[in-house]
Amino acid sequence: MQYTISDITGILQAETRLVQDTDIDHLLLDSRKIVDPARSLFFALIGFRRDGHDFIPALYRSGVRSFVISHELNYELYPLANFLRVPDTLTALQQLAAYHRSRFTIPVIGITGSNGKTIVKEWLYQLLQPEHSIVRSPRSYNSQIGVPLSIWLMQEKHSLAIFEAGISKPGEMDRLEKMIRPTIGVFTNIGDAHSEGFTSREEKEKEKRLLFRQATLVPDLRIQSVTRDVASSLIKAIDPAEPGTTISIEIPFIDEASVANAVTCWAVMLFLGYENRIIQERMKELSPVDMRLELKKGINHCIVINDSYSADLSSLEIALNFLVRQSPGVKRTVILSDFLQSAVPDEQLYAQVGAALIKHEVSR
Repeated sequence: MQYTISDITGILQAETRLVQDTDIDHLLLDSRKIVDPARSLFFALIGFRRDGHDFIPALYRSGVRSFVISHELNYELYPLANFLRVPDTLTALQQLAAYHRSRFTIPVIGITGSNGKTIVKEWLYQLLQPEHSIVRSPRSYNSQIGVPLSIWLMQEKHSLAIFEAGISKPGEMDRLEKMIRPTIGVFTNIGDAHSEGFTSREEKEKEKRLLFRQATLVPDLRIQSVTRDVASSLIKAIDPAEPGTTISIEIPFIDEASVANAVTCWAVMLFLGYENRIIQERMKELSPVDMRLELKKGINHCIVINDSYSADLSSLEIALNFLVRQSPGVKRTVILSDFLQSAVPDEQLYAQVGAALIKHEVSR
């Protein structure tokens, strides 16, 4: 589906300085990720650490010609640029994504929970792609910024969408639900991850369930099952479609988290009407999701844990816990990049990072 600057102006009800009615293919948030500058629309997002308006001069020199802004600018400095001025650029990004989503009637699976969202999404993609052209969240794009970028990828060719939704405080899921509008809901679990912004686990669960206001929630086999034996990489549960029948599903993993995620995927496939015979065949072929607590053997008896999937405090805590379990009594080295999408001020952010490294006895 093609949009022009004029189309987007109408959707956002923006105050516009329009020079040329350009077609837009890409939504751009990071000045370092320019792919096709002439057909990109840059949203000047404002965070605790960075103001996107500061990057407009460099973007303009790089060929970007369309900008969504919330500050007053001297348009004479950018004679060839289109400017859409709105009260809040993040709200505008989400508004555009919600409009784009409204143009599709395909099934949309929305996934939330404390852990396992990305694994379940990627495994569902592996399991369902023989029948569907699937659009899904890239990597773990499940935030207030990541979700609209994921939704923007929806095209006419797709027959199924799978999107993650992650939150860290009350009020966030309402905005994600209005963009994703899932028709099928998947709740992986409720745990302690990302709990800092909530007063209780009950409050966090209530907030997460807002994603499913208009969706049919997939039954949780882990609750409905009469038996569950996870030994030797087998999942055994009562098939709710065939009471009294024990079904075994084999997966190429033995850790408890993988078993739980596989059960969730199994429930979704049953919900979608797949026969257990098909599910059994495909579950055997599941492959690991790269770059999420990936364990490799290095030289000189070293082990390397790759957790480059995401960079946030909660993911760091999970990775450090995993590091401690895998390295009792040996020196630990942590290599970190910058936390580019953190909403926490620098001083507070790196104080928390430092405290986490000390707590987990990182050597360097």
